[in-house]
Amino acid sequence: MKTTWKFQDARSHFSKVVEDALKSGPQYVTRRGAATVAIVSIQEYEALISKKPTFKEFLLSCPKMDEHFDIERQKDYPENIKL
Repeated sequence: MKTTWKFQDARSHFSKVVEDALKSGPQYVTRRGAATVAIVSIQEYEALISKKPTFKEFLLSCPKMDEHFDIERQKDYPENIKL
């Protein structure tokens, strides 16, 4: 179950919000009834951002093209489009 705090309550009990984030997990804060922020521990935050590969790693993980790789144009649209 996620813990939700109203903005004013989170502000006046910030120490408790931080302590709960360290012990129990993310603490969600709402403003005017809408979810606005989540307070998480630094370990949880680092785990979230570290899973994202760099652009270079992403490109290197793409399938490689070899001599048998065929590029075929989609035939859904005509070749020449008159404007």
